[in-house]
Order: sequence, then structure tokens, then C-alpha cells
Amino acid sequence: MTMDDDLSRIGISLPKNLLDRFDEILNYRGYSSRSEGIRDAIRTYITYYQWMSDVKGEREGVITMVYDHDQRNLLTNLTDIEHEYHGLIKASLHSHVTHERCLEVILVHGDGTQLKALAEKLMSQKGVESVKLTTIQIED
Repeated sequence: MTMDDDLSRIGISLPKNLLDRFDEILNYRGYSSRSEGIRDAIRTYITYYQWMSDVKGEREGVITMVYDHDQRNLLTNLTDIEHEYHGLIKASLHSHVTHERCLEVILVHGDGTQLKALAEKLMSQKGVESVKLTTIQIED
């Protein structure tokens, strides 16, 4: 960042446990401030979004998702989404990490744009902690 860059102030609200985990990582990695850590996290998010934008053509892949089992209506919403995209989903594996947290691994095959749409729809659900789509291009 140069001195000429305009800075904007924002305010965010975070659950205490999320902020505590973030602070631990910042401390471990030697960040000088939360602001620097948040800037780095936003840069990483932008890079990931740009990478996801390039997912096109026939792809084979996996979606990994961690979510809060106890979030109201989440299981119903996830099931509805997975049924909506049933033509892309080849198999799934569900694991109980703790009583509240679950890990789901979904094997997918299809058009990259549709795989990305599925991952983004899952990611947007309240109670979903993380979603990662990893794909490889199908070569003839």
C-alpha cells in the first residue's frame, strides 16, 4: 500500500469466538494489527473469487463444507440445494466433527459455471462456516 491510497474506515460485528480465533492467528503470524490481518483476508478472498471465476467447461471436483448442525432450517436448505443440483452431485460423505459441527464432502461433475453456482449457493447459507470448491478440467 502506498501513501497515496485512500483508506476507508468500516465497522463490523463478529461473534466473540470468531474474533478470538482471528486474533490468535494474527498473533501467531505476527501481524501488527487487526486491520492488516483483515486487509490480508480480504485480498485472499478476492484472489479466491477471481480463481473461482475461471472455473469453466467440463470439470470434476469436490466441494468441502463445514456447517453448524444446529442452525435453524439449515439442514433443510442444504438438502433442497443439493436436490436442485442433483445432476451435478455424484456422491457425498457426511461426518460429525462435534455435536454441533458437521463436515460434508460432495463429489461433483459437470459444467464449471454450474459447479461454482452450487458452491456459492451453499456458501451463502446462514450457519455454513466454510465452503471450498476444488476442480480439475476434464481433458479428452
